[in-house]
Amino acid sequence: MDKPTAVIIGGGVIGLSTAYQLAQKHFGRIILLDKGPVGDGSSNRAAGIITRLLWCDAAVAARVRSLELFKQLSEELEGYRFQDVGTLNMFTTASWGNTEKMLPMYDRLGVPYEILDSDEVHCRWPNLQPDRSIRSLFDPDAGYSEPHEYVPALARRVRELGVDVREHQQVTGLIDRGGRAAGVQTTDGPIQADAVVCTVHAWTQVVLKDLGIQYPYKCFVHQRYVTHPLEKSVRLPAVNAHHLDGYVRPATDGRLLLGHETKNRIEYPVCSANFHMSELTAASDEIRKCLINNFRSLAPAVGTIRWESEKVGLICFAMDGEPILGPVDALKGLFVGCNFHSGGFAYNPVAGLLLAEFIADGKTSIDVSRFSPQRFDPRETKAYLATKLPQSSGHRRRH
Repeated sequence: MDKPTAVIIGGGVIGLSTAYQLAQKHFGRIILLDKGPVGDGSSNRAAGIITRLLWCDAAVAARVRSLELFKQLSEELEGYRFQDVGTLNMFTTASWGNTEKMLPMYDRLGVPYEILDSDEVHCRWPNLQPDRSIRSLFDPDAGYSEPHEYVPALARRVRELGVDVREHQQVTGLIDRGGRAAGVQTTDGPIQADAVVCTVHAWTQVVLKDLGIQYPYKCFVHQRYVTHPLEKSVRLPAVNAHHLDGYVRPATDGRLLLGHETKNRIEYPVCSANFHMSELTAASDEIRKCLINNFRSLAPAVGTIRWESEKVGLICFAMDGEPILGPVDALKGLFVGCNFHSGGFAYNPVAGLLLAEFIADGKTSIDVSRFSPQRFDPRETKAYLATKLPQSSGHRRRH
């Protein structure tokens, strides 16, 4: 009997993780396709921060497993190590009420956390000096990954496991045989497959357009910066500073990585398969100044900040703010994994596991029916896609 074939479209972290997990399951032939080099989209532009302290059972359970997998991969992947500095989630008095309502869920699911006021934060991390109105929720086992370490290490591993990784091979369409996905058309010709997995992030609408499959999501420009090495070492957790519309974490060799959303910037639609993230630009120098001023209000002891690099990418939010992950009823044999709000990197290990389970086992180890691609009403989808929204009107969910 011939071994089954799975084709994965997209060589970012979701696609790589899916390939890795399918290989771990010894699933037949696995082909991963990317129109450029692997990791050339948003994956290498990510902050890499993870927290388990999210807003629903499915998301929390998925993140718990994702964190476990990050730590396992840290032992397996050469050149990569998960940085378990913890993640500090900061909230204003006004927003703390909604967060506090989720604490019983964390208790029920056995997820550890600490509630810290501003003085407790400053005592534990003297470089942080949040306003007295700020309440923080600390995820002690969380932290971050360096994308420039993780992506190549994972890509090397999937190749070692026998995955056929084909870079610079663009998918031009899917093969529909009697209502079932039977492979893909590429710039190098057709590839037959028993399962097709679409993990192309902002390009999902473009890839699936000819099938009449649309999902209600919006893409927003996001920028993140890395500083030059600081004059004095700074001990910090990863910080989701919701009240400052951004985040900060340590980075390689005494640097800091900071990110900031541009609330008033209108969505950025991706309408062509040839779109590349390098076409994006940061909003303006004003954003950099705002980011520095905001961060100095939080950590005045850091002193002078000089930027070493800037990366600009897209974050994608579904209409309801949840990921879109699972089999597509409209075309049997097709699976999607996309729209992980600003936390695609954080989700990637478990997203790959779940997609591999859907394909190889027909069921998943975590109930993610909440993420089903079938959950959207077609009329609501059409109406949502017809709107043009600023980022402030999307779901403001970080990592």
